[in-house]
Amino acid sequence: MIPEDALDELASRIETFVRKIILPYEKDARLTGYGPSAALVAELRGHARAAGLLAPHISADGKHMPLRQTAKLFGKAGLSPLGPVALNVAAPDEGNMLLLGRIANSGQRAQFLDPLIKGEVRSAFLMTEPSWEQGAGSDPSMMLTTAVRDGDDWIINGRKAFITGAQGAEVGIVMANTDRGAAMFLVRLPHPAVQIERVLDTLDSSMPGGHAIVKIDNLMVSDDQVLGEAGRGFEYAQVRLAPARLSHCMRWHGACVRMQEIACEYACRRKAFGRQLIDHEGVGFMLSDNLIELKQAELMIDWCAGVVDSGAPGMLESSMTKAAVSEGLYRIADRCVQIMGGLGVSRDTVVEQVFREIRAFRIYDGPTEVHKWSIAKSIKRAHSIRNQ
Repeated sequence: MIPEDALDELASRIETFVRKIILPYEKDARLTGYGPSAALVAELRGHARAAGLLAPHISADGKHMPLRQTAKLFGKAGLSPLGPVALNVAAPDEGNMLLLGRIANSGQRAQFLDPLIKGEVRSAFLMTEPSWEQGAGSDPSMMLTTAVRDGDDWIINGRKAFITGAQGAEVGIVMANTDRGAAMFLVRLPHPAVQIERVLDTLDSSMPGGHAIVKIDNLMVSDDQVLGEAGRGFEYAQVRLAPARLSHCMRWHGACVRMQEIACEYACRRKAFGRQLIDHEGVGFMLSDNLIELKQAELMIDWCAGVVDSGAPGMLESSMTKAAVSEGLYRIADRCVQIMGGLGVSRDTVVEQVFREIRAFRIYDGPTEVHKWSIAKSIKRAHSIRNQ
């Protein structure tokens, strides 16, 4: 934790950096349907490194800021879809750094974590499997990927899907079932036994490397590549889960703040039927609703972050927050597109991209319906306890 005045100063520096240095890159030709190219990522991170803003939520000794403080920084980074990439606070790297920082041993940290924190490499978290093969998605207990003992080594086989950043990643965290239960394995990438079958064409396009289908064919790893202990993989996944959900909410909240700015500027400048658009209630009320929902999302993120910072798992709270914030931000994004009309669906502004990204966010890190199902189970459980 850092003093609040220092936190505010750091957040201000990040906002200035993103607005002045990063926003001009939103028209860069190196932006592809599968995210910014490796060259563009390196260039952006070079700017952040020079500004002393690379991974600003991690201190020199490797400790992470409390989530309530992190939210202030990630919201500023999210003012551009490229901001989190530049500052090295984007998914999946940010969540993987948190996981490795808590579970990895000293040797694993030196090999896998340190280069990640320095922004020298990217990573991938290989858990989700193809739904068309009935593999693990929102229900990780359906995992089909296996890791079988072979002397002092493990042999891993399976297929993974929607693996963010696999293309170009140098650090992989592979989740598989063993005879002891689920386990996580650390792998240097690229690896001949980890084959990218294809990168999917998806609605979103902000994450480097896109989302890939990956085949793991007789991947041999040693015992020193097991993260923590075999059999505790699902437990370790929980370490990453609530903070990762929250960090997504933080970043996309920042993006919607920017969308609101663009839509407000347009509504105050554009005239129709003899007056400014904002003076038409249909438009003014939409912008008002946006402002209300932005504040609601901010407060919910802060509340959930406080729960997790207290040491609680925060699973129920993070499900509530992810469901409410993703749906609220989508309504905000949709209104901004509607206010801007034809310009809103064009790529002349970043509004169109953020709309696509937020739509995907309603599915990533658990669809809203799965979170509501989980919340309902908690309600039923609490009712049963009260009536025992």
